[in-house]
Amino acid sequence: MIEKTRFIPDGKKELKKLPIINYTDSKYLYYPVTSSRCADGETCVRGGQFVKVGEVIGTRKGAFFEQPMHATVSGEVVGTEKHMDQSGKSVDCLIVKNDFKYELHKTIKDRTDEEINALTKEDFVSIVREKSLVGLGGSAFPTYIKLSTKDKIDVVVANGVECEPNLISDYALMLTNPKAIIEGLIYAMKASGAKKGIIAIKKKYKEIDERLSFELREYSDYDIEVVKIGNFYPQGWEILTIKNALGIKIPQGELLSKYGVLNFNVSTLASIFAAVKHNLPVLERYISLSGDGITNQNFRARIGTLMTELVESVGGYKDIEIPKVLILGGPMMGVNVSQDDIVMTHTTTSLIVQNQVDLHEEPCIHCASCVYSCPVGIQPVQIMNAYKTRDKDMIKHLGINKCIECGLCSFVCPSKIHLTETMRKAKRFASK
Repeated sequence: MIEKTRFIPDGKKELKKLPIINYTDSKYLYYPVTSSRCADGETCVRGGQFVKVGEVIGTRKGAFFEQPMHATVSGEVVGTEKHMDQSGKSVDCLIVKNDFKYELHKTIKDRTDEEINALTKEDFVSIVREKSLVGLGGSAFPTYIKLSTKDKIDVVVANGVECEPNLISDYALMLTNPKAIIEGLIYAMKASGAKKGIIAIKKKYKEIDERLSFELREYSDYDIEVVKIGNFYPQGWEILTIKNALGIKIPQGELLSKYGVLNFNVSTLASIFAAVKHNLPVLERYISLSGDGITNQNFRARIGTLMTELVESVGGYKDIEIPKVLILGGPMMGVNVSQDDIVMTHTTTSLIVQNQVDLHEEPCIHCASCVYSCPVGIQPVQIMNAYKTRDKDMIKHLGINKCIECGLCSFVCPSKIHLTETMRKAKRFASK
């Protein structure tokens, strides 16, 4: 009997045992002028100009918002080159040659607790917008838009579930710097007017529970608690996180704020802390190299670091005679890329290198595994069939826009059909 698949190998056990290498001294840093959410952009510096950490070096332009670009080192602007960004596209990148002085721009100054206590909602939103903070769980959605809601907010959720396999970026942050997450959560509560804060983690993360609970002793004036929820996939999807952490059922497609809830990834909250307290943009992130085609390693690296440097630092690929499959991000929701010439951006947390194994796609056997396991209740195979005949109306009727591209349909398919990729194509086709 076919059953719903909820548990998948998470590939984190060995990564958690590895040390985190500081790789923050690259000679050259590369800053994409555009992003997946900002199709246009421009720089505001010239070749030969010296810049400092946190200085604005350009602006990325989206459909209804703009995001300043910030230098993550001090040094000289030396030109532009094309490299791949998080989406796997080749884009123009501004190059800064690191002078290894790490001088802060004059605008980078700490705020006192008194200054922070005097901040208004508009002040918090302005700070977050100026520092270009985005959802660091992978969405890259501008944080200031979420924070500027006019809805009454009762609770802010710090989402530390990180259910995507082969990633430990949030896990490492919760273990090494829980204070930044808690302070960021408090700032988000102040900005939104929420009285309560929740830090949602997986039940099996006992060490994280102990670490956060110990740190929370210093914040007894605030109503914040750690809530442990299930270990299944995709528990980190905000709809499921909120349902299981708060008991609030929010229909897919509705704004969380309409139900009195805001949900932020824990790394995003830490970035809010850095922006409000230190007036800093995101400078660094945790990132992992994993897979059987490379020596596995965790890093703390600067935004703008080239992935090729990290690969070289672990000795390059193993078994070089075997072709490799590269996945940027996790194996369930990540993007296949053809090369490792990739710039580390705000949402880059993993590169998986696998030795290629030939898997032959077989015809669908109508087992309905994909239907049983789909967390949003759509029928992937039916959508695939509608896409093959380019039946746009049927694709929409079958609810393609509900698909969260979690990858479960491909994972459970015994015929090895690339259903998730087809869902992405069908979604793009239906939107035209």
